[in-house]
Amino acid sequence: MAYKEYPRLKRFNSTAAGSGSQQKPPAPNSAETKKIVPPTASSNGKSKTPTISELRIMKDLLKYIWPQGDNKVKIRVLFALALLIGAKLLNVQVPFFFKQTIDSMNIEWGSDVATVLPVAITMTILSYGAARFGSVMFGELRNAVFAKVAQNAIRKVSLQTFQHLMKLDLGWHLSRQTGGLTRAMDRGTKGISYVLSAMVFHMIPITFEISVVCGILTYQFGASFAAMTFVTMLLYSFFTFRTTAWRTEFRRSANRADNKAASVALDSLINFEAVKYFNNEEYLASKYHKSLSEYRNSQIKVAQSLAFLNAGQNLIFTSALTGMMYMGASGVMDGSLTVGDLVLINQLVFQLSVPLNFLGSVYRELKQSLIDMESLFKLQKNPILIKNTKRPLMLPERLPCEIKFENVTFGYQPDRDILKNATFTIQPGKKTAIVGPSGSGKSTILRLVFRFYDPQEGRILLDGKDIRELDLDELRKAIGVVPQDTPLFNDSIWENVKFGRIDATDDEVVTAIEKAQLSNLIHSLPKGTETIVGERGLMISGGEKQRLAIARVLLKDTPIMFFDEATSALDTHTEQSLLKTIKENFSDVAKTSVYIAHRLRTIADADKIIVLENGTVKEEGTHNRLLANPKSLYTELWNIQENLDMLQDELEEDVHEELKLEYHSSNSKKSSNKK
Repeated sequence: MAYKEYPRLKRFNSTAAGSGSQQKPPAPNSAETKKIVPPTASSNGKSKTPTISELRIMKDLLKYIWPQGDNKVKIRVLFALALLIGAKLLNVQVPFFFKQTIDSMNIEWGSDVATVLPVAITMTILSYGAARFGSVMFGELRNAVFAKVAQNAIRKVSLQTFQHLMKLDLGWHLSRQTGGLTRAMDRGTKGISYVLSAMVFHMIPITFEISVVCGILTYQFGASFAAMTFVTMLLYSFFTFRTTAWRTEFRRSANRADNKAASVALDSLINFEAVKYFNNEEYLASKYHKSLSEYRNSQIKVAQSLAFLNAGQNLIFTSALTGMMYMGASGVMDGSLTVGDLVLINQLVFQLSVPLNFLGSVYRELKQSLIDMESLFKLQKNPILIKNTKRPLMLPERLPCEIKFENVTFGYQPDRDILKNATFTIQPGKKTAIVGPSGSGKSTILRLVFRFYDPQEGRILLDGKDIRELDLDELRKAIGVVPQDTPLFNDSIWENVKFGRIDATDDEVVTAIEKAQLSNLIHSLPKGTETIVGERGLMISGGEKQRLAIARVLLKDTPIMFFDEATSALDTHTEQSLLKTIKENFSDVAKTSVYIAHRLRTIADADKIIVLENGTVKEEGTHNRLLANPKSLYTELWNIQENLDMLQDELEEDVHEELKLEYHSSNSKKSSNKK
């Protein structure tokens, strides 16, 4: 298709060239000629992050299990430990009752003793059953008592982690992958549950039971049996712990791959439209497949090493049990032990096999849970950079108030300043506009005033008070923001508007909706205000999203207002309609309004216009005063935009003419066909 050449486009090009907008070829050694180097495999590799010791993790967890000042929780913990000890003591009695039963039956049944013995045997058997049942019941009671302690600990850790994340600065959140972050929180809370159950239901009971059994063997049969049991437990534990420690890195690798896969999946689903626009389903599927393959390889190593662990554990325990049975059988043959003693030794040692068989899996899962908890507690260790001073000041009594930048320098990256020694004043109760080319630092000003970031140099004053010394919550409550892309929750229109002020009454929400001119939209929807707006508000148009943003800030009712290119993504008709709504609702002299704008026509009526270029204040003044200087940057930007608007008008006129010609041509053909 051949494109038509428009005369006005030639005039635009010549005007742009005359205003100095035409770029000269960069010098051979300038920064613009530097070659862009694609990222290498090494730059995308795994970054080493400092780890938290397991002792520190357990210490951090202990404060939730044994909280200071909460005696109810402490009583529950002590009661659970008492039940644990009772259960294990009863469990150790079971082999003794079994031994007594065996020895009692080792008699001549025709003798006089045999006539009395059935009563004793019956009592022993009943005691055997009672001990076994009591051990189980005490264990279940322990589980029931400790459940509330564990769940309270999980709730507190999860809540504190969430609250801590909400206090971290915007830069931290922008540098993280949301999918991996949520997965780390989920695994961490599950890890807490397992660590608590492993410690209370496995590790502590096993340790206590081994100690009791070794003591009984020493007292009943001599040090040789106890020594063999003790050495076996040491070898078993040493082998288990060393092998599990070796396997830990495989689990860490699996975690990293799992986080990566979750992030790829979440990013792909969130940006579903972008995926479709560029037909990149296969590319993202390959990225997801790569992460899953890494996870699979790590899990295979986990399974193979588990088989090695189980085989080694069984070899150690079986060898020890065989040796002790040989020693016991030798004692029976030489008369130093009874058959009941042999059964008792077998039962005591074999009774340890059940918890010891779990020791490997428990320790493995305990280590894995500690790794998961490490990720969770690492989140809590991230420093809060934007916070109150020890004695924060309250906001100035006079509202609206003056906003003043004094020699402010700031950059998101250490070697790249966005604002450079910027100094300007936003007058109270006035409409101030901030304009300039892309990348000049316009939106950064909002982020600094809102204290998403603090400047590296200089200061920002609110009626003479440094905002870093003001109460952070009060500062943010005093600022309303209508952003370019309104962040919406996947919830109803009503809840999204009410998010502007949670404690607002229904009447106040309705008033905000009406002032933002959302009534027509709501009446056209079958569910009205209960309509779900979809993920990030994708179920409604751009103009409707911006009206929701306006309704929010109307509900918040703040003395300072920022409009961050609030209409730049909208068509001309919708933009004019929204500007009218903004003017009707935010022209109050009791409000300081700041308009960060790209389209200069939208801010021509501002009381003051601040023009930024490369992070510095190039010029400032009213619209007419800035245009009076033909060499000003504002005049240059204005001329470029006006020529573009004129070109757009001409294009629309030409399209209209072409449509008219097509219409008349079509009617002519119909007339000729009729004839």
